[in-house]
Amino acid sequence: MGRRSRKRGVTSPDAARSTAVAPPRAPRPRARMGEAPPAPWSPFPLTELCILVALVLIALGALDAGGRRNALLACGLALVTLAGLELALREHLAGFRSHSTLVAGACALAVTIPLALATDLPKLVLLGVAVLVFGAAFALLRSVFRSRSGGLGFRA
Repeated sequence: MGRRSRKRGVTSPDAARSTAVAPPRAPRPRARMGEAPPAPWSPFPLTELCILVALVLIALGALDAGGRRNALLACGLALVTLAGLELALREHLAGFRSHSTLVAGACALAVTIPLALATDLPKLVLLGVAVLVFGAAFALLRSVFRSRSGGLGFRA
């Protein structure tokens, strides 16, 4: 290659604008699977295995007629709920998809259920506590998602 075929320094203002760094892209409203946040245990499919074990426990609980039926069903439902909640929380906090309502509802249940079991508060008071916790968590989670997704309110 000769000396003339190599690019020399920028000489015109138009050429200087074309070589400038492009501004960052606006976030897309449609999330792609390639943008999904990896789990901290990424190569190991822990969430998927938890869901599989939960489905097996639920199936065994549905087929069992003995005294373990309720325990198997409860353990299976709790395990699949935790696995789904972990995935939703990870996606939400990474700005991949908005799960504000789901996570806020889980927060409200996490506060209200122990409060209902530990105290003798009336149901109307417990409902008020659940609504307050849900509202506060929803507002906080919404703002977290907006900051992590580049200003989007939701992503499908």
